[in-house]
Amino acid sequence: MSLRGSVAIVGMGETPVGALPDRGSTELSAEAARLALADAGLTKADIDGLITCNPWVEPHLYHAEMFSEYMQIFPRFCMTLNAGGATTLTAVLRAASAIATGVCDTVLMTHGDNPRTGMTGLETLAKMTTTMNPQFELTYGVPLTNGYAMAGRAHMHEYGTKPEHFAQVAASARAHASLNPAAEMREPITVEDVLNSRVVADPLHALDCSLWSDGGAAVVIVAAERARDFPNRPVFFLGCGEAHWHEHLFQARSLTTSAASESAPRAFEMAGVGPADMDFAQVYDCFTPVLLMELEDLGFCAKGEGGPFVENGNIELGGTIPVNTHGGLLSHSHTGHPGSMFALTEAVTQLRGAGEARQVEGAEVGLVHGQGGVLSSHATLILGTEAAL
Repeated sequence: MSLRGSVAIVGMGETPVGALPDRGSTELSAEAARLALADAGLTKADIDGLITCNPWVEPHLYHAEMFSEYMQIFPRFCMTLNAGGATTLTAVLRAASAIATGVCDTVLMTHGDNPRTGMTGLETLAKMTTTMNPQFELTYGVPLTNGYAMAGRAHMHEYGTKPEHFAQVAASARAHASLNPAAEMREPITVEDVLNSRVVADPLHALDCSLWSDGGAAVVIVAAERARDFPNRPVFFLGCGEAHWHEHLFQARSLTTSAASESAPRAFEMAGVGPADMDFAQVYDCFTPVLLMELEDLGFCAKGEGGPFVENGNIELGGTIPVNTHGGLLSHSHTGHPGSMFALTEAVTQLRGAGEARQVEGAEVGLVHGQGGVLSSHATLILGTEAAL
């Protein structure tokens, strides 16, 4: 059976982001959960499904069970997921499947972490290196950031992409963040600012790299037939696709084409729409070259044309496909594994028409894409208003 139109997001909550030394990952997840429940007009007693993501700072062997105990929620569907930055979207697919098959009725998804204040720089580096193969990558000095730098350099070599194209991604994200009171970094930056920031791993400058933040977000998902019974405008699940090509970068099929080239067509097929039908896109942007590659693989422009596509203003508000209207990982926040939750809640905000200064006019269908590891796990989600059903 198709999951298209089977469920809807009826509640969402976001904590503040940035440096939050007074809150740990569990407290952030709980705060986001309470906000989402209040937004949906529900209490924790109404929840019978729970999906969490293991945080970096306070990992637990059975994280979802720990959190249900902490919140005193007693679900019949309980799951901890980890697909890195794709976790949020794989979680939505599993929530939709559980509800559609009668396993549960009301799913709370909540993810929070505090890597900004809960970890030292050395602890963060140690965590990041766990994603790399100890024999064939770490031995040759390939930590996570360098892996993405390799992908950026490969895109430059293969397609003539310029550092200015990467820098434009960061400048566009900051322009959107400047309109978002909740974003961590709101001061506008230029292409020149990005190119003049220190080099981290050639061709990546400091402003080509995402933030490192504390924060959490949550959503509540129910069956579509119940969606109109809640206080706020529901946002409907239209389609979702996944693709997982590798864990370690040295096993990647390509450094310039990602598994988004498979996850997106699967999502579009389920949803019955295509790239041209999207009113906006929230796309994983941990490093600027990643967004260029994903724009191509998601079908918003031809392969190798991501640089000129961004340079011509297509991803900005008023452009062909506004991207990361909240500021993305580059300027809103990057909370580790929960990072894509803010892309999801921004999509809900846009489809509710509640984006205020950053609102995409007439938004009815939007895409959210996440990726985990180093271009490893990819998931693409299509959401829409009731008019899109």
